[in-house]
Amino acid sequence: METIASQKTKRLISLDALRGLTIIGMILVNTPGSWTYVYPPLRHAEWNGLTPTDLVFPFFLFVVGVSIVLAYTKRLDSGFPQNNMVKKILWRSVLIFSLGVLLNLIGGNFEYLRLPGVLQRIAIVFFSCALLFIYTSRNIQIIVGVMLLLGYYLAMKFCYVPEVGRGVLEPGNNLAAWIDSKIIPFHMYQGSWDPEGILSSFPAIGTGILGMMAAQILLWKDKSRETKVFVLVIAGLSAVIVGLLWSLEFPINKNLWSSSYVLVTAGMAAILWALLIWIMDILDNQKWAYPSVVFGSNAITAYVLSYILLLPFNQIHMSNGETLQSGFMTVLISLGMVPELASVLWAISFTFLCFLPVLILYRKNIFIKI
Repeated sequence: METIASQKTKRLISLDALRGLTIIGMILVNTPGSWTYVYPPLRHAEWNGLTPTDLVFPFFLFVVGVSIVLAYTKRLDSGFPQNNMVKKILWRSVLIFSLGVLLNLIGGNFEYLRLPGVLQRIAIVFFSCALLFIYTSRNIQIIVGVMLLLGYYLAMKFCYVPEVGRGVLEPGNNLAAWIDSKIIPFHMYQGSWDPEGILSSFPAIGTGILGMMAAQILLWKDKSRETKVFVLVIAGLSAVIVGLLWSLEFPINKNLWSSSYVLVTAGMAAILWALLIWIMDILDNQKWAYPSVVFGSNAITAYVLSYILLLPFNQIHMSNGETLQSGFMTVLISLGMVPELASVLWAISFTFLCFLPVLILYRKNIFIKI
């Protein structure tokens, strides 16, 4: 873990805001007052389809790709030794992956040890995209991204799966699930398969590559910022349109991280980032996004804190046997509040609690790189 103190003004504020919005979204959708009472937009799509919740994780991986380009371009241009960069990339990837495994154990035991997970996928995408950026050209990166999405589609649609057949894309009955069941040890999120499993990590790398492409647009020389924003919007719209057309053959599916899902979500992320660049970096209108910038400046720290801070609310029991979280729900519902609204209020309150420690870090000008 590396603590860095630097001037806030040197950071790309719109990127911190986009990163922060994704972390706020992650905490909100992961910590309802009760999983029984959740508004539909705050749930993942049951299988095919897209909800606002399904945008959160791919948006973060898109930001990972953007951050790689912005962080390593100057180092490469200055002649910083590639071997030294790779060592740091490897160490950071191992740290993030290990942290994800440890978080999976919080509140549980080794019997339910789960190797895949959100931080683990972030580590895989970061490691793969960072190496790709350091050692290859932009054209090669584009080719790799296209090959990953096309190759995944062809594998999922045409590879034969024992006892399932070809082209089956049902929960637990598809190529990705079959590979998970044969290779991944210990517990998996869905029993015999995992939404952050092995095969679906390849198109997830494609999400990171699309973020890299977006960042390279921002680094164009001899182009105005307004032109770059316009190109980002057009590129994002194009990705969304292609993804929607592809979804007619390969449905948009977060659990499978389908190729159409990659294009649609990355395209939407590019459009949102372009909007934030316009508002925050060009028009210099930043005050409204202060909470998201704070979260985004220490994003993974905030995500880890959300796991740790939730423990006492789930583990400490009151005299009536309820946990603090369930007691919160009971009180509001007894006062006549709609259960779903009470559940959202808990999630919002808990997100604010997570905001306080990262606010302290931000005000002290401390950014923790994990």
